[in-house]
Amino acid sequence: MLIAQVTDIHLGFEPDSPGEFNRQRLDRVLDELAAMTPRPDLLLATGDLIDRGDRESYDRLREAFAGLPFPVHYALGNHDVRATFSQAFPEIALDGGFLQYVVEAGPLRLIVLDTLEEGRHGGAFCEARAAWLQARLDEAPAVPTLIVQHHPPFEAGIAWMNTDPAEPWVERLAQCLRGRSNVIGLVCGHIHRSITAVWEGTPVATCPSTAPQVALDLRPIDPDVPDERNLIIADPPGYALHWYNGRQLVTHWDTAEDHQVLARYDANLQSMIQHMLSERPGP
Repeated sequence: MLIAQVTDIHLGFEPDSPGEFNRQRLDRVLDELAAMTPRPDLLLATGDLIDRGDRESYDRLREAFAGLPFPVHYALGNHDVRATFSQAFPEIALDGGFLQYVVEAGPLRLIVLDTLEEGRHGGAFCEARAAWLQARLDEAPAVPTLIVQHHPPFEAGIAWMNTDPAEPWVERLAQCLRGRSNVIGLVCGHIHRSITAVWEGTPVATCPSTAPQVALDLRPIDPDVPDERNLIIADPPGYALHWYNGRQLVTHWDTAEDHQVLARYDANLQSMIQHMLSERPGP
């Protein structure tokens, strides 16, 4: 099974621009995903779908995803607004006031969480959401399950984007997942970078953004001293591919750009490929 992921799209950052930079970047990624072989079975769009919470940007988001050859499942981030999202996507119901739901995806069960607290940059996960997650996990304790959300629960090391491990929502989420042998991983966005970590014994992967990326800088930051460090950089738009082979989840990241090709599978390299494959056990 192949699951594609895009995140941190931030449509509407240039609200009056029909040729918005962030839309161009998103379109490049979606075109690449739609044309690839094998084609993804589904696409996760994991939050910060738009930038300013406005209906027009959600309408443009819906337009951008229309016609894709696979289903799209949304999560909300800190730039999103539930009420406005619901106006633009009335077919996607909120549960208990949150965008949280289960996707039965062949061999996998996806549980999409809502880590949005409107007005707050960082994540949130209240008692009501925790009770909902516990109930969903109890429904199918033996089915391989992937948790999907916007905010990563681990400290990424980029000081101005970090999740503090002491934030109450982090422990509340951890309590839900402890002892769950069927949770195979957790995929997130928010950091605008490709990052992996093991948190509470669970692999976690964050997806690079389709909007511009966050610069890699692991120095501490002083809110009272602007130090001219790079914050946002225009690296190519990124995406993730999560491949589930029935045993484990493997995450790949790539960018939508023209890659410089140094070798192709032609007759000159056929013997090398044959030799490599011959070393593997037969069926």
